[in-house]
Amino acid sequence: MDKEAQLIEEFVKNALYRMDESTRMIKKSLAEISEEEMWQKPNTSLNSVANLILHLCGNMTQYLISSLGETEDNRNRDTEFLVSSGLTKQELLQKLEATVDTAKRIIFDVNLDKLIKVRSVQGMSFSGIGLIMHAVEHYSYHTGQIAFYVKLIKEKDLGFYDGVDLNIKNE
Repeated sequence: MDKEAQLIEEFVKNALYRMDESTRMIKKSLAEISEEEMWQKPNTSLNSVANLILHLCGNMTQYLISSLGETEDNRNRDTEFLVSSGLTKQELLQKLEATVDTAKRIIFDVNLDKLIKVRSVQGMSFSGIGLIMHAVEHYSYHTGQIAFYVKLIKEKDLGFYDGVDLNIKNE
C-alpha cells in the first residue's frame, strides 16, 4: 500500500473511531434520562437533548451525506431547534444511529479526489477533509454537552471509561 493510501486509511479509521465513541457516549447518556428529560430545556438559551440529537442528524446529513456524499441538501436547520415533542427517546436514538451509519459509509468510501475537493456548505468553503473534521468535531462537541447535562441532572458519573486506566503514561 502506498503512503497516500495509508494516510487516507489512517484518517478514515480515526474519524470512524471518534464517531463511534460519540455514539457510545450518547447512548450511555440517554440510558440515564427519561422521555420527559429528553425534551427539557434547562433555560431559554439552551437546547434539549432531543433537539441536540436532531441537530446532530441535520449537521451530519448536510456536511457528510449531502456534501461529501454529493446528494441534494434538504436541511432545514431552524426546525431542529423548534421541535418540542413527538419523538420518543428510542426513535431519536434510531434516527441518530441511522444517520451516523450512513455518514460513516460515506467516509469509509472516500478517496483522494473527494478529500481534496472544495465544496460550499453553509456559505463556507471546505475540502472533504474539512467536512469530515467539522462533522466529527461537531458530533464530539454536542456529545459533551449531552453528557454534561445528564451528569448535572442525575448527579452521577456516566462511566464512559470504566475499567480503563487513564493514568497510564505515554511510552
